[in-house]
Amino acid sequence: MKGTVKVENLKIFAYHGCMEEEEIIGSDYIVNIKAYCMLAEKAFSDDIRETVNYVDLARIAEREMAVRSKLLESVAKRITSSCMKEIALIEEVFVSISKVCPPINADVETVTVEISETREAY
Repeated sequence: MKGTVKVENLKIFAYHGCMEEEEIIGSDYIVNIKAYCMLAEKAFSDDIRETVNYVDLARIAEREMAVRSKLLESVAKRITSSCMKEIALIEEVFVSISKVCPPINADVETVTVEISETREAY
């Protein structure tokens, strides 16, 4: 049976960006993770060890967001790779990272990077 576990709108403050000022002042980010997995009947036994734990997904996102990068693509790749390496039940993972009120010369609410990775890559 196929299943999906999501972490939606995880708010994280971090220091990503190409400008030196971004390393000093930081920004708000919104991270979304969607993990597709194959679930056996054991997943319905009410035992968290038999499914993808959304707490683990959030922990991975927070850990990787704490590592400064110039590009959100690099952060998103670290999150997808860590999810695949650390959670064997995941068949595919989709990550989006949005920077809130980015420092660009435009009236824009967020900019977003999206990356997905499949188990076939491992």
